[in-house]
Amino acid sequence: MAESSTPHSRVSPSFSPSFFMGGFECSTHRRDDGKRLDLIASTRHDLLAEVDYEALAAHGIRGARDGARWHLIERIPGHYDWSPVLPLIRAAKKAGVRVAWDVCHYGHPDHVSPMENGFAEALSRFAAAFARLLLEEEGEPPILCPVNEISFWAWAAGDVGYFNPGRRHWGGEMKARLVAASIAAGRAAREAVPGTRLIAVDPIINVIAETGDDPRHAEEHHESQWHAWEGLLGRAMPELGGTPDGFDFMGVNYYWNNQFVREGDRGYTVKIDDPRHRPLRDLLAEAYARVGRPMIMAETSIEGTPRATWLRYVCDEVRAAMRAGVPIGGICLYPVVSHLGWDNDRYCPNGLFEMQPVRGRRPVDQPLAKELARQTALFEAFLRGEDVPEEPDAAAAFSAAWEHSETVRLSAGAEEERVSHEVSASEH
Repeated sequence: MAESSTPHSRVSPSFSPSFFMGGFECSTHRRDDGKRLDLIASTRHDLLAEVDYEALAAHGIRGARDGARWHLIERIPGHYDWSPVLPLIRAAKKAGVRVAWDVCHYGHPDHVSPMENGFAEALSRFAAAFARLLLEEEGEPPILCPVNEISFWAWAAGDVGYFNPGRRHWGGEMKARLVAASIAAGRAAREAVPGTRLIAVDPIINVIAETGDDPRHAEEHHESQWHAWEGLLGRAMPELGGTPDGFDFMGVNYYWNNQFVREGDRGYTVKIDDPRHRPLRDLLAEAYARVGRPMIMAETSIEGTPRATWLRYVCDEVRAAMRAGVPIGGICLYPVVSHLGWDNDRYCPNGLFEMQPVRGRRPVDQPLAKELARQTALFEAFLRGEDVPEEPDAAAAFSAAWEHSETVRLSAGAEEERVSHEVSASEH
């Protein structure tokens, strides 16, 4: 699609007053060893909500992703204690930040399970009650993600037993159950609060067959990324009740390792300078052509020193996709606060803000903050219709920063990883 000279052609639907958003990691699942994670608590976002939202606003970020911890709110079936989420809601409103709320971010109360009948009904009741609470607190219909990352959850919990409910070889059934629950919960929230808008979030990926492997396996894996979105819209699994208005925004998650070569049941990341690596703009165009919904980049980040160059690359690719006619309403830095790893409490330095406060404030990653300010100005000009040229060295700059960080890591004694392809937020 040819680029229009009018600025309005570049303005895409969004829930956020600012193009950039910040996402607070809010996973609450049980690991395969039974331990319950609570990333809001481990990052102390529950205690520092006002500080966190004030910090977002100070960097010009007026949109966010956050979560309601269902397992804490509904400890007793049918009884909702909103105290775990009210401080977050009120802190965001005080700071003038509009939030898209995850209703179910992998975790759920122990008295319900996607494996059992009744899960969709319980989630629907909770979503409706939460929507009514948000209307009362925020003063307008909410933005909700009923079930976060259906495809990834279906793989992690239904195929390899990584976390709850810990099944294997059950990913297809798990995905169908989560799609059905998301449809029911979204419908219940819209009925409870007309005008509620829904965002459906999942990774976009590029799966490549290893030389000598049957390419059909990689093709099937690549194709599977669309199933949840299409199920919500009624284009796949129509028996689940999806409809053409199944969600308002398509949230796409993209990290440095979302492109990988599949080796049997495992794989390894295709780096950005590999000729098999596809530009992000192409993946965004493919997603829009396939699903046809306005997009938000709902998650993107990388650990360590490449943070700033990664954001530069992502932003340049997003603008290129928008020039080609892909409607993208914003980019969410996710996570915006660095956190502890799911498996071993390893510190993951991937946020705009570091986790441990100093004198009541979280330290800022200054190179990332500087690049964020630069990109904010570029997008403001771009959305006004001004000519913002591409940065042809953005990919190379990131590649160099990435290679340097890997060299430092390996020289410190770390073993080189051949990561599982699923670690790249792929799905069944």
